[in-house]
Amino acid sequence: METKPPLPPFTRETAKTKVQIAEDDWNSREPKRVALAYTGDSPWRNPA
Repeated sequence: METKPPLPPFTRETAKTKVQIAEDDWNSREPKRVALAYTGDSPWRNPA
């Protein structure tokens, strides 16, 4: 069963969990999984 990620307001622990979930999704290198973290109006920031 899939659960929802922590939602605001965040505690220190739920914020750490939220960050870990985002990192795990990004590192999965699965485009569909990564795309779920963004909306159509999400701004793109190029760090270069």
